[in-house]
Amino acid sequence: MTHRPPLDRLGSIKLKLGVAIVVAVAVSTVVSTIGFRLGLPLWVRPLIAAAIALGLVQVLARGMTSPLREMATAARRMADGDWSQRVTDASSDEVGDLARAFNDMAAQLAAVDRMRRDLVANVSHELRTPITALQARLENLVDGVDDPDPELLRSMLDQTERLGRLVTQLLDLSRLESGVVPLHREWVDARSVIEAVAGDARLHSPSSDIDVVVQPAELELWVDPDRIHQVLANLTANALQFSPASGSVRLSAADVGEVVELSVADHGPGIPESEVDRVFERFYRADATRPGVPAGTGLGLSIARWIVELHGGDVLAGPEKTSGCVMVVRLPKAKR
Repeated sequence: MTHRPPLDRLGSIKLKLGVAIVVAVAVSTVVSTIGFRLGLPLWVRPLIAAAIALGLVQVLARGMTSPLREMATAARRMADGDWSQRVTDASSDEVGDLARAFNDMAAQLAAVDRMRRDLVANVSHELRTPITALQARLENLVDGVDDPDPELLRSMLDQTERLGRLVTQLLDLSRLESGVVPLHREWVDARSVIEAVAGDARLHSPSSDIDVVVQPAELELWVDPDRIHQVLANLTANALQFSPASGSVRLSAADVGEVVELSVADHGPGIPESEVDRVFERFYRADATRPGVPAGTGLGLSIARWIVELHGGDVLAGPEKTSGCVMVVRLPKAKR
């Protein structure tokens, strides 16, 4: 069982110092009195009193100074990359508050370091896959194994486009996370935004049925139109990717009390309940184990979430009423 220092329960350093001073004065007085009665020389009594007082102060003040020494040692080790360092935070005073803040900071730095290492590993993997495929095809062309037919060139172009998308998304995510992307808000007609997204989607998937529903018809949004278009375009592309051939996707906007809801619903296989909370994580792909589904970068939904949060809203994933999935963007309603 660990014994707490005697003054740990006191909630103020000033109070602890006051107690230590009172104890030192009391010890000096008692020792002087006893020394006088025992007939000790005058110069010996203060030396004995000081020694005893210093010893008691050392014991009493241990809880005030030991966390500071621990923090100095832990900070030096953290500077060398050891993020597992923690300090004792049992004290109730300001030093204890500092120790708890230090431990919180250490935990956050450890989490950031894990995210950094995961990001480097994921980016390396995502870049290596198309580069390896592109290199193999180029080597075959150089060695004369393959002829430069249109199908092979199209495959190589697809790989370079995937690399371009990945780099663009990484730059977008970096800017969004650092907060350097300003929003250029303006009042826009909700239907015009959604119709523009639906029009782009129809060009890429002419066989799909894309419906647009806006309630009320005159609904307006106080948003950055380019960024919201980016969010809805990403959600719509995902919906079309998972929808069956000639499937239908519904884009809608509705005034719901204090918020405006923009949603994209499909009739695909849906998102497993165990993955609903993870689909917005960087590099997480719910399609990773699904055969026949083109692999994405796992960044689109992360970027969408950041853009929506910059608008003061949130984005949720859930099952559609009948089948499939619905992505809902909720934005706070603004007043003109």
